Amino acid sequence: MRFSLYLLILICLCLSVTASAQEFTLKGVISKKNTPQRVAQVSIKNLNTKAIILSDDLGWFTIKASVGDTLTFSKEDYTPQKVAVLNQSDMPIYLQPMIVLSEVKIAGQSKKQEINAIMNDYRKQGTFYAGKPPVLSFITNPLTGIYELFGATPNRARRFAQFSKGELELAEINRRYNVAFVKQITRIPSDSLAQRFMNYYTPSFEDLKGWNDYDLAKHIQKSYDYYKKSDEKDRLELLNSPTFIKSDTFKLSQPGETLKNNKKH
Repeated sequence: MRFSLYLLILICLCLSVTASAQEFTLKGVISKKNTPQRVAQVSIKNLNTKAIILSDDLGWFTIKASVGDTLTFSKEDYTPQKVAVLNQSDMPIYLQPMIVLSEVKIAGQSKKQEINAIMNDYRKQGTFYAGKPPVLSFITNPLTGIYELFGATPNRARRFAQFSKGELELAEINRRYNVAFVKQITRIPSDSLAQRFMNYYTPSFEDLKGWNDYDLAKHIQKSYDYYKKSDEKDRLELLNSPTFIKSDTFKLSQPGETLKNNKKH
């Protein structure tokens, strides 16, 4: 009798397992989260059977599944979801839209590009030779040649061209002769000390045109060796600075006072 009871229980368990593993047609509907809007053309995949279907235009879907299977729901611009099949009931799915930040593209301009853009603006204003007309232009088009030589816009373009030449040369010097490169060559421990040396020694644009990085490194090391031994480096740094005012000559005036000369003659 007891054996029959155990056998009955075993048969019930087997039937239960068989029923749970039985494949059925699962139905469901897909909506956009927190809205009544349905989501069409969602890709639905049963990871166990590898079956793939798409939801219809109203967001409805049907797929073969068994209890315990895992379904994935994916669509562009939505966060993918994985859902386990727990029973044979209809399955409501709510997809979360992705938050996509607008791509911001920053087109960086080099100094040369900026200057070329300004010169193009001058050309649009009628100056074609940046204020420096060739001799031939006076023969082929005398009015243009005279305008380029004496006109206000060409005159501004000429001054800007002279200014931009210096800017481009300085940019090239700063590109190759910088604190990081100087520290690498000289083993100077800090940026401030490297900058002090750079105030003492800066190669010219003409020098850099004829030097590769190896040549530049040799000149930096040679100049730094001399700089370390020089007793007058502080004075030379001041002389090489853009502005030079003797520290013991003037003092700042107090409120209501004028600037006074401290030295007595």
